[in-house]
Amino acid sequence: MHTDPIADLLTRIRNAAKAHHTVVAIPHSKVKEAVLKILKSNSFINDYETEQDGKFKNLIIELNEERGRIDLKRISKPGQRIYVKRDDLKQIKSGLGFSIISTSKGLMTNREARKANLGGEIICEVS
Repeated sequence: MHTDPIADLLTRIRNAAKAHHTVVAIPHSKVKEAVLKILKSNSFINDYETEQDGKFKNLIIELNEERGRIDLKRISKPGQRIYVKRDDLKQIKSGLGFSIISTSKGLMTNREARKANLGGEIICEVS
């Protein structure tokens, strides 16, 4: 059992990219799927799909080989939650990266949260 499933997701993607794997499998959850949806829409991964393995679901992630190195940094942890207001949302690597924010309207990037005038918990930074 993992105490931080999002950190596990980020670590598995980071390790698979460093090892030049094209596919990685992780246990399914709705939050992980929402994070993957954001990564896919920003072209950090090619695709993902849900696979039923007995009574458990897995997420099969196809990594973007052209992207090369992916920097995924977990910000808010179970022991220390980091919340920001809309005005405190900053750019990541001069706009080349983004952060994933958990808001009252669901998970979104920092750009989308600024447009929607929302703050929330910073889940991770991607660049």
